[in-house]
Amino acid sequence: MNEPQQKWTETIEANHSLFDLKLKEVWRYKDLVYMFVKRDFISSFKQTILGPIWFFINPVLTTIVYLVVFGAIAKLPTDGAPPILFYLSGVTLWNYFSASLLTTSSTFVGNSTIFGKVYFPRLVTPISVVISNLMRFGVQFLLFLLAWAYYLSQGKVQPNIWILATPFLIILMAFFALGVGMIFSALTTKYKDLSMLLGFGVSLYMYATPVIYPVSSLPAGFKKLAYYNPLTGIFECFKYAWLGVGDFSPLMLGISTVIILILLVLGILIFNKVEKTFMDTV
Repeated sequence: MNEPQQKWTETIEANHSLFDLKLKEVWRYKDLVYMFVKRDFISSFKQTILGPIWFFINPVLTTIVYLVVFGAIAKLPTDGAPPILFYLSGVTLWNYFSASLLTTSSTFVGNSTIFGKVYFPRLVTPISVVISNLMRFGVQFLLFLLAWAYYLSQGKVQPNIWILATPFLIILMAFFALGVGMIFSALTTKYKDLSMLLGFGVSLYMYATPVIYPVSSLPAGFKKLAYYNPLTGIFECFKYAWLGVGDFSPLMLGISTVIILILLVLGILIFNKVEKTFMDTV
């Protein structure tokens, strides 16, 4: 009698194509993504006195500082939007992007011990980082909604149909942080001081992004350059949608979308290439 042919669940190969992203395999490990997300979210406020309230404290204190420094002292314009709501919207979006980018950029270095002991698709880790930060964003976004509802009842904001684009804007931010974060994660396996440079660069990048000022306040030359900042279209669309202010145009968002998708693909390809040999350099 012929024995039934065995079906292998795992195949070990010497090499695979750079464009073989194994996304189906990542989907098979979706339970591991959930576990990582749960671990990251719980560890954020474990053994703290205030717990999840810290997610509210950060944007509140940051908004107060911006009100004093950029509103009262520097007197930067807000295009007629309530200053508290203007700064709070920028802080909420920026906190999500910066946290996702910085955490993703340390994927290889921060998880080298796990990667060296057990196999799973390495893309699981940066994806779980972006999702866990999305949960923190949801808590802070709730704070923004409460403030927005108050000013809406006072008739001081004029939202419009672009509110429906909010999920798309958040996804774009996640893709941008994921793409750039994976590029830096790959680079820091050989050049570890890049992680310090990235932290400094992100702080500077905030001032090149309309977080504390509207694009309409920029000189004509800088305004054209601002269009090519992938976050400009996202921040301006968000403020235009929820507050009814800003120098937003669909072209601006279109440019942001194209640049972000290119960076995402580039980041995945570089990440896919480095994951094969990173244990030799970490």
